[in-house]
Amino acid sequence: MHTLATITQIKSPHHRLMTEPLEDRTVNYRHFQTAIIGEVLLQAILLEVCCSPKPGLITPISTGAHRDMNLQTFLLSSSAIAPCFTLCAGAGFTHRNPLPLLLKKIRPIGIDYEHRLLTVTQGVNTQRGILFSGSVLASAAGYLHGQNQPVDCISLMHCVQQLCKGLCKSDFAALKTRAPRTAGELLFTKYGVTGIRGEAEQGFPTIAQIGYPALIAAFNKRLPLRHALVDCLLMLMTQCEDTNVLWRTGPQQLAELKLHASEIVHRGGISAPGGEARVHQLNEWCCQHRISPGGSADLLALSIAVYLLCHSHFPNDVTQERI
Repeated sequence: MHTLATITQIKSPHHRLMTEPLEDRTVNYRHFQTAIIGEVLLQAILLEVCCSPKPGLITPISTGAHRDMNLQTFLLSSSAIAPCFTLCAGAGFTHRNPLPLLLKKIRPIGIDYEHRLLTVTQGVNTQRGILFSGSVLASAAGYLHGQNQPVDCISLMHCVQQLCKGLCKSDFAALKTRAPRTAGELLFTKYGVTGIRGEAEQGFPTIAQIGYPALIAAFNKRLPLRHALVDCLLMLMTQCEDTNVLWRTGPQQLAELKLHASEIVHRGGISAPGGEARVHQLNEWCCQHRISPGGSADLLALSIAVYLLCHSHFPNDVTQERI
């Protein structure tokens, strides 16, 4: 019995880690933790895109309001950008300077992977938003691990807020002397909407106040994971100043989308009688009006990632739905 236990321990990665020299142990611990953070971000992105039904968004059975991308496009780009999150987590883990300097360290990494994304999608912008926001979240999680600090929702959001301090002022400063060059810059000039930059600079308040609590509540109710994710998305849609919707259609359609999502939420979400049919109806409306709430989808992916970073896994029974 003692021999078998010893063999089992020797095979354990944790045992190998703890019996290595301290310097090697530190390096391997960093690699282990940053790899897990990257894995979590990829899991979150894939769970978001595979979740169905989602109004106006890509799913395994629908291209939503899109004509230039599908599930395969998202799988290709998700695989392409996944290493970026691990690298950003590593940058955060080893960072010892003021947090705003960490953003300057990870942005060049993100730019490299943005080029990679556009290469594999042949120029289609599938996931630029989540590439940026996911990199910020990954670096914050890596930083907390590197500082031996607890990784919970509050500490993550505080770290993100410090990391992105002054981001909007810095990024939009050039608009005082030149015309907007990107969709985000144009929307800021036209509507004063700061998009994901503003969300990050405030410490992802929509995730902390809506997305993450929505997942907690759904899992406490033992809702299937698919239902939990759809309901979380709908709740995010009721509040998100979605720049994707603003860019494609405008403020009136965004206001209507929020109302439609609110109605489904108030009637009990997807799990309520007739709930799934109502979500499908909203999807049809979104497709007719070319509305794709990609900003809300990114916040869903980030909410999933925050949950997994804080809890390491979902409750066992929520992943057992048979479709």
